[in-house]
Amino acid sequence: MIFLRLFFEFAKVGLFAVGGGLATIPFLQDMGTRTGWFTDVDLTTMIAVSESTPGPMGVNMATYVGFRTAGLPGAVLATLGLITPSIIIIMIIAGFLQKFRQSRTVDAVFKGLRPASTALIAAAGLSVALSVLIMVGGTASHTFTVRWPAVILCGAVFVCMRYTPLKKLHPVAFITAAAVIGAVFRF
Repeated sequence: MIFLRLFFEFAKVGLFAVGGGLATIPFLQDMGTRTGWFTDVDLTTMIAVSESTPGPMGVNMATYVGFRTAGLPGAVLATLGLITPSIIIIMIIAGFLQKFRQSRTVDAVFKGLRPASTALIAAAGLSVALSVLIMVGGTASHTFTVRWPAVILCGAVFVCMRYTPLKKLHPVAFITAAAVIGAVFRF
């Protein structure tokens, strides 16, 4: 039963998360809350690892959650669930591509999807930033604690990104530096 649920939960994410890996984050947050397969902190870690490993972010996260929940078969089924809607939609569109190519309706639908996917990505970015920079207390207390080391690190990264010689460094250098800083300071 867990295998079917993994497949269908990720199929829903794959069907509705238009806009790529970051657009899947709100759907994954909802999934984590409903299923208990992972917490918001786990999701933040998954995003960081998925961004720094090869492959599409959504697929990496589906594979991780599936593996953590039900081992290798779970990883395979969660990944298949995520990509199946896209494959089906692409196959249907490819069959009608010539007809759709000049369609004003299709063009209007895609123009309408742009703001929706932009909003999903912006919501995901804000959610991740808040979960990293601010710690929320218990449900009854509604207290917020600023994680000052994370805020300072965020500011330092922003300043470094503006510094021209650092822009020329390979991304692996930044990933390695972030891993070392995270291990040393345990963010």
